[in-house]
Amino acid sequence: MSLLRRREAGIALALLVVIGVTTIVQPGFLLSPGGWRDLLLTPAILVVLAVGQAVVVITRNVDLSVGSVLGLTAYLTGRLFIDAPDLPIVVVALVAIAAGTVLGLVNGSIVAFARVPALVITLGTLYVYRGVTLTWAGSDRIDAGDMPRAFLALGTRQVLSVPVLTIVAAIVLVAVGYYMYTARGGRQLYAIGSDPDAAALQGLPVRRRLLWAFALNGALAGLAGVMFAARYGTVSSGAGLGIELQVVGAVVVGGVAIFGGSGTVAGAALGAMLLLTINRALPVVGIPDFWQRAVVGALIIGAIALDRVLANRRSRRLAAARDADPPGPRSPGGAPPGAAPPGAAQPGAAQPGDGPQSDGTNREEATA
Repeated sequence: MSLLRRREAGIALALLVVIGVTTIVQPGFLLSPGGWRDLLLTPAILVVLAVGQAVVVITRNVDLSVGSVLGLTAYLTGRLFIDAPDLPIVVVALVAIAAGTVLGLVNGSIVAFARVPALVITLGTLYVYRGVTLTWAGSDRIDAGDMPRAFLALGTRQVLSVPVLTIVAAIVLVAVGYYMYTARGGRQLYAIGSDPDAAALQGLPVRRRLLWAFALNGALAGLAGVMFAARYGTVSSGAGLGIELQVVGAVVVGGVAIFGGSGTVAGAALGAMLLLTINRALPVVGIPDFWQRAVVGALIIGAIALDRVLANRRSRRLAAARDADPPGPRSPGGAPPGAAPPGAAQPGAAQPGDGPQSDGTNREEATA
């Protein structure tokens, strides 16, 4: 498949068009001192979440609890800095990522072993995890003064004009994308999403792969919680509230089939960038908030409709190819039609009993 025919190329083109048109209307959107930084920094957290969600959706599942996991791990990050101020930043980040992994494993275990639809399970854990955060945090809020300056600097620091959080998101995208494209486990996730029952019959470790997908998604949600705390410097019990809908929307707009089995994490990342860039661009060109939400909703509906159209077209093409070259009937012995079965006499071939005796009989008849 050529680059121009890939869904990702179309999303990237749409992103460039949005940036270009908005910059023409308001040059400060991109050309101001903070325009380039905001363009790269704003989607970083959503990109990390979309990459993890894409892995789950590819397996024909969904995780609606990522916003609550983000909120819980973001508050955990701030709380660790308050209660254990001597802990290194790396250790705090690893603890938050490990907590997210555990929460993801809870979701994956119920989905894989109890065989309960992921939509139902993660909708329930969305409220459970959010309830834990509300109970733990209450009305308290962690402010920037409660966290180290070196940690908060990660939210604004740049390397060669590229924000550090954007670099982190890019590393996550490349690592997960490489695994999904080259590793056996990544290809098995696609097979499971295409047909879970067939994958199980083929002997694929379906449960183990589902656990891995949900655990990875939870770990990336934990990482997003750390990034949230560094980016905004303030964490309350409402951190990440409602972001799960943006995550699912980014994945769908990015070309990952909601029914599983197709799509890429790169497309999901581009979908995240497109949605947030549109959210930033529409107010700049003077479009009211209502139409901003309507545009995002229309993009999601259009992406799902396009996915179904492409899937139906692919099915019709496969059916036409199958009908154009039907397998021919074969005899019980595997011989082509019209061939004698194994062991049968061939026309004109010598038969048992033919030979000298029959030749002698013919000579006697000729003499008579």
